[in-house]
Amino acid sequence: MTAIVLAGGFGTRLRHIVPDLPKPIAPVAGKPFLSFVLDWLSRNGVTHTILATGYLADKISDYFGGSYSNMRLSYSVETTPLLTGGAVKKALGLCDDDSVFVINGDTYFDVPLPEMKRQFELTNADAMLAVKEMRDFKRYGTLTIDNWRITEFREKGPCERGFINGGVCILKRRLFDGFPAAFSLETDLFLKHTYDLELRAYPCEGYFIDIGVQEDYERAQAEFATEVLL
Repeated sequence: MTAIVLAGGFGTRLRHIVPDLPKPIAPVAGKPFLSFVLDWLSRNGVTHTILATGYLADKISDYFGGSYSNMRLSYSVETTPLLTGGAVKKALGLCDDDSVFVINGDTYFDVPLPEMKRQFELTNADAMLAVKEMRDFKRYGTLTIDNWRITEFREKGPCERGFINGGVCILKRRLFDGFPAAFSLETDLFLKHTYDLELRAYPCEGYFIDIGVQEDYERAQAEFATEVLL
């Protein structure tokens, strides 16, 4: 299995805490956050991970090199911002797989990837998103799901209970045919083509955290230090 990890963002909301590092390698419990993501990918049978980097890209490649655990690491480096869809499209040039996992580099969601891939293949979906049911939140947009088909992406706002996109998806590479070099995976592909594509949800109750804001970054420090993942 191959995974593309989106690790090229500027991390502006954490810049005051880690001013000289890209967000995916912000230190958490004594090691780069991305190390936890790579550990999880390795445990789930991923053998090739492509790190889509941009901002301070050398910091990531210098630290991790060409391999991690039993995985081969490759780097797809943006010289100009390509947005999430463009970053994935560029990274696809480094693999030959017909379908690939795409992971947010600042998110940890403990999804069983082999099972998710099996469901993806059984449903013959164009893309499958791992979703997490949350309560009493306002930071994330929500999904409308009908028999596990995604029918709507809803804006952020206060929500008592709902499913969010957990930042882990598997998709067919042909979806990127015809798209420009720079575009948004979420807005230009998923949102604009919700009714054109077969977008499926994969519900998962696994541990989830997104270190994109200071509150959750600090929570990650405490939870990862206490080995909450074990």
